[in-house]
Amino acid sequence: MDRQQLVALAMEARERAYVPYSRFKVGSALLDRHGKVHYGCNVENAAYGPTNCAERTALFRAIADGEPARSFQAMAVIGDTAQPITPCGVCRQVLIELCAPEMPVYLANLQGEVVETTVAELLPGAFTMKDLTGGNDLK
Repeated sequence: MDRQQLVALAMEARERAYVPYSRFKVGSALLDRHGKVHYGCNVENAAYGPTNCAERTALFRAIADGEPARSFQAMAVIGDTAQPITPCGVCRQVLIELCAPEMPVYLANLQGEVVETTVAELLPGAFTMKDLTGGNDLK
């Protein structure tokens, strides 16, 4: 699946967003190792804290569906922004935890602009599992 197709699927997911407060819809599409797409959209809550972003929705859904962490191929994220949308800090931390650092992330807007980056580029100097385990990965 190419970048354009994944962005188009993120656009579909965006239309499912539950955003009665901000009216700011965001969609994401996460491609797993088998070529299956896990969709995400932002879901708001009146208490604000329980609100979940599109990126985390897709990642958590994929993990819940049995996909192992760091096995994903790519993610696309789209929103109605002047420049291609970027993930919030919390989503960047979740991306660095659940995805390979070199995994491509396609950031897009409704005007058709797309920027390609990687998980590592989104969060340089990330706090990771290795910081908690003396430099070792947990199995």
